Amino acid sequence: MTVRTLDGRTFAQMVLSGAHHLTNNAKKIDALNVFPVPDGDTGTNMNLSMTSGAKEVKNTKTDHVSEVAQAFAKGLLMGARGNSGVILSQLFRGFAKGTEKKHELTVKDLAEALDSGVATAYKAVMKPVEGTILTVAKDAAKIAVKEAKRENDVIVFMEKVLKEAKASLKRTPDLLPVLKEVGVVDSGGQGLVTIYEGFLAALKGEELPEDASDVGMDEMVNAEHHKIAQDFMNTSDIEFGYCTEFMVKFEKEKVDENPFSEEDFRNELSDHGDSLLVVADDEIVKVHVHAEYPGSVLTIGQRYGSLINMKIENMREQHTSIVGEKEAKPELKEKAEYAIVTVAMGSGLKALLESLGATVVIEGGQTMNPSTQDISDAIKEANAKNVLILPNNKNIIMAADQAADLAEENVQVVPTKTIPQGISAMLAFHPDAGISENKEAMDQARSQVKTGQVTYAVRDTQIDGITIENGNFMGIADGKIKATHQDKFEAVKALLAEMITEDDEILTILYGEDVNDEEAKELVDFVEETYADVEVELHNGNQPIYSYIFSVE
Repeated sequence: MTVRTLDGRTFAQMVLSGAHHLTNNAKKIDALNVFPVPDGDTGTNMNLSMTSGAKEVKNTKTDHVSEVAQAFAKGLLMGARGNSGVILSQLFRGFAKGTEKKHELTVKDLAEALDSGVATAYKAVMKPVEGTILTVAKDAAKIAVKEAKRENDVIVFMEKVLKEAKASLKRTPDLLPVLKEVGVVDSGGQGLVTIYEGFLAALKGEELPEDASDVGMDEMVNAEHHKIAQDFMNTSDIEFGYCTEFMVKFEKEKVDENPFSEEDFRNELSDHGDSLLVVADDEIVKVHVHAEYPGSVLTIGQRYGSLINMKIENMREQHTSIVGEKEAKPELKEKAEYAIVTVAMGSGLKALLESLGATVVIEGGQTMNPSTQDISDAIKEANAKNVLILPNNKNIIMAADQAADLAEENVQVVPTKTIPQGISAMLAFHPDAGISENKEAMDQARSQVKTGQVTYAVRDTQIDGITIENGNFMGIADGKIKATHQDKFEAVKALLAEMITEDDEILTILYGEDVNDEEAKELVDFVEETYADVEVELHNGNQPIYSYIFSVE
């Protein structure tokens, strides 16, 4: 059978076959992951990214190959995880650009699209490293361009592209010494080869075996001589410890004030870590970076809009759990002079506290109070001579006190009862002051902030002269219910009227997981109109239970 052109329906089948084949082999690809550092497993990340792209393709009913490619690229971008996932999204973003306005693809068109994908991916990576998925994609595209001059059968053409991709994959250890030392090929490159295998199988109308060892993954054999690839890296070698991924949804007001330049943005972020990938279009910018202080990176992104799809993973924790080094972990680094351990629930709150200097943020809060053991573990993880604990919840203070008593380090508790108190206390911290002096200053600072919270009632009750119905929203100021209403926004307005006085200057709004960006913006507009002398700061806390947390100073 000879196939002269590739239409949208056939390309969609190729995408679905590639995604299915990658899913079947994700765990084996994970086992190869050794470079740059383990940040969530290459096979898993590529699989999740590819699955997102395939889902978009499934929902696209068209024979137009360009439209299918655009849908695939969009799905990949929104679902991209990890270095490998973002690079994969860029390969097919460039591919989609190379197919624009084309109903079908000839071999020549297909070669140009693959080559366009490589150019886009290389541009997205701050410091491209050869011997990775980029090299495999580049080598395959070079052969594609060459073969397109003499071959017009799409199937034969794709066979030659796959053959070169496999050959390039086998050469990756010669380009990256760490791969040769471990005895494996590049995991991202293997993922791309797996996808291409799925592509070719769809073109031929063949079914691929579930077991990867039957379809060219014998390159992995050497890896079986070792426990796991990550054994060849020490946790202490990880310079930037947090795999940080997020998107910024551009906001016109912010971009007007700070015009966005992808190149300048990429250069600025490069000062804060490595493994940097920046991808932008007219609506969003997506970032992947390994950083030691992820909060600083998020703050840079917030200049241009709102943060969405945030994910921060501790790669040192991942590595030690993989290779079984947990007990040795506290000795990996020399103890820092100071550390701050605090508690929060919600990815946005966690990122905000880290940006202010928190060393360890324990996941917890209302309805999920961390135990004494949890806090003790966090103290050990902080690995510092002096540790300050900020519980941020009155129900956690006793556990924090117990953990401090048990600790071998010099630990003191600043009894913060709310997130705003914790934020205010952290802003008062001074690294050159003694721990007792810091505790006193932070305690003073936390007592000067007013906290407001908006949540919902779980039963009918009457308290402080206020009748509350199950399901209604409540406005709470420093632990006392001040307002209730069946409408969330009305409860918020009533609470703020109780909290804000003519002496107040700053209102910080932390909005929760049940509040969308439009609702938050509406609230900001209301505050600016109603309280003209109050400066407003808005952050997406993504916290559960509380629709809003307010800090008034």
